[in-house]
Amino acid sequence: MCLLIALSRTHPDFPLVVGANRDEQLDRPAVPMAVLRDAGPRILGGRDELAGGTWLAVNDAGVVAGLTNRPTPGGRDLTKKSRGELPLFLASHTSAAEAADAAAREWHASDYNPAWFLVGDRDALFAVDLTGDGAPVITALPPGVHVLENRSITDPTPKTSHVQQLLAGIADAPGDELVSRLGAVLSNHQLPAGCEDPIVAEDGTEIPPQVRAPCVHTEKFGTRWSGIVTVPDDRQELPRVRFTDGPPCTVDYADATVLWRTESVSG
Repeated sequence: MCLLIALSRTHPDFPLVVGANRDEQLDRPAVPMAVLRDAGPRILGGRDELAGGTWLAVNDAGVVAGLTNRPTPGGRDLTKKSRGELPLFLASHTSAAEAADAAAREWHASDYNPAWFLVGDRDALFAVDLTGDGAPVITALPPGVHVLENRSITDPTPKTSHVQQLLAGIADAPGDELVSRLGAVLSNHQLPAGCEDPIVAEDGTEIPPQVRAPCVHTEKFGTRWSGIVTVPDDRQELPRVRFTDGPPCTVDYADATVLWRTESVSG
């Protein structure tokens, strides 16, 4: 179960801070960070080598877009387009409002397996629900701390409530402390109270309870990647993107700053 955390318009120096954990099959090939688009705007993010696209995209204008998938019995429908295209679509716009408007006009739920998205910038944050039958449902979110897992952001879960508790008071933390605290939350293995039993899926299979922790570890599935993005208040400054190639509890965050200035898209 993937995790997205957005601190929107809560900090005087960083009007948008995003933390993310990508939970995936451990053997699924991926590039942890690359230049996904050279310019107009330039986009950084991880790249899924199996279906293409990305799980989190950041552009040089300060737009950040990420997704969580809705689990489906029997797995995803391989005849549909990759959901990984959609964070790139959102981050191809220079404002979150433009991205949300474009998604409302151009996306159709029947073209994709179901998913949820957050897209934000210095001025706004939007939740995008692509789990219905037609156009996506777009919700403008107020300033605050927002947590999304593999459920609608309007449907709190034990996991999102637990993460909110771990994040208490983070909006008031100085910049370095904020990043450190966010990394600690993304590395946390504690289960929500009362969630120690396996989860029974719609098809009757049992899912280990560890998927309810912020940082997930099971035999074949777990947190493969983590990211922290800080978008500075100064519009002339670039977002800072930190990421791990592996679970953040064991791998230190690397800094992707150099990728804002490389000459071409990584192969």
